[in-house]
Amino acid sequence: MKPGPHFGLLSLGAAHGERVAVADIVSEYTADTQRVLEYGYRNIHRCPPDVSLCDLAEEAAREALAMADITADQLDLLVLAITDIPEYLYWDPSTHVQHRLGARRAETVLIAQGCIGGITCLDQVAGRFATHPDYQNALVIGVNRTCEAYWNRMETHSLMFSDGAAAAVLRRGHDAYTWRAVETISDGRYSDFFLLEQGGAAVPFTADGAETGMSPTVRDAWDMMEFFDYDTDRFATFVDLMNTRVAEVVARACRRIGADVSDLSRVVFLNDNARTLKDVSGKIGVPLDRTNFDISLEHGHFGAADHLFNLRRHILDDAVKPGDLIALAGMGRGMHWACALIEV
Repeated sequence: MKPGPHFGLLSLGAAHGERVAVADIVSEYTADTQRVLEYGYRNIHRCPPDVSLCDLAEEAAREALAMADITADQLDLLVLAITDIPEYLYWDPSTHVQHRLGARRAETVLIAQGCIGGITCLDQVAGRFATHPDYQNALVIGVNRTCEAYWNRMETHSLMFSDGAAAAVLRRGHDAYTWRAVETISDGRYSDFFLLEQGGAAVPFTADGAETGMSPTVRDAWDMMEFFDYDTDRFATFVDLMNTRVAEVVARACRRIGADVSDLSRVVFLNDNARTLKDVSGKIGVPLDRTNFDISLEHGHFGAADHLFNLRRHILDDAVKPGDLIALAGMGRGMHWACALIEV
């Protein structure tokens, strides 16, 4: 296939809340503590109430800009990926972050594809670089700030949600950590999983606070069972499909550049629980020590920030070397599965 635009990651930055041991706080979130502890997470990161989604995004972005030794007004593009809802409805946090950084020249894009947002951000950069030959510098930011009024960070899902952000500066023509491809699979049959029933146009919040009969919290995994008529075998088949499609999208991305999955030096997943990471790595055929298994259990799930956060950790830990082909892979609500290939 005809190659896309040539660009690479110039720098990476991160920001996160205070690290706390899961065992010390699990009883604050659920009575089913043993189930949560069996997910294998050791710690998560939590922010105090006065730290917002955009605060985290700005902090990670400023670190990435400083590491790249460029100023915000040199940016041509800013792409922000979010997992939870931002500070306000009817509001674009990508432009707010642009303003706070002083990135006056930058076009902004907002991505809300859940936990794969940090991957699809890279495809947005590839597309803009392809259609805007004058664009030289881009900033991508993935961020999760759990809104605990709507989402129980330990009970809603089988992932333990952490508050944090990761950012990367990408430059056209840069020859390190180069973008090779992004591949995505989408399946709308599962689009209603984890939605918030109240507050949208279908069931608006009422001015007088009158009861609507709808839950003010995000649907959890038990609500997903309704879709499968509470049939545990059908649900287990779906879980297997979720993990199998991660392997499928990785293989598709490799084929797109004429590579094989066996050529991958490392696969960076989202920060899922221990059981899921073992299953997915087995389906792909990559040993756990060539994944982010330990990072995931040590830090928790940062949503759309996971992949950039994990890549940064691997670099800081000297776990990658020139010539390595790295896959960033995972799934997100919607549902979507995505994989980005980065060559060190």
